[in-house]
Amino acid sequence: MISLPLLAVLGTPVLWALLPFLLTAIAALWWALERSYRDGAIFERLELAENQVRLQRDGPHGQRAEWQANPHWVVVTLYPKGGPVPHYLTLRGSGREVEIGAFLSEEERIALHDELRAALLRG
Repeated sequence: MISLPLLAVLGTPVLWALLPFLLTAIAALWWALERSYRDGAIFERLELAENQVRLQRDGPHGQRAEWQANPHWVVVTLYPKGGPVPHYLTLRGSGREVEIGAFLSEEERIALHDELRAALLRG
């Protein structure tokens, strides 16, 4: 679609004058979309073991954060309102409260809350 106006100059020297600018614009658009996609990538891994709960979060810019606590003292909290996102979900233990599932939808955070509570109660 971006090259449709170039049909009028197809086969003329004007095309060769405009082509570098068009290719630069397309390359810049491609780069911006790739960067946006990469910056939005968040990965969380939650491991539940008998003696340890461990959360590892890889952020969009390559930063890594880790949290671990004793599963007998971990508290799963769902804040329906007042958090940065609706149904804000956190894990609390070892003197810290950490967010989990910020990239999930509201329904997914509610379901995760129920599943985590059940898993921690089973021990």
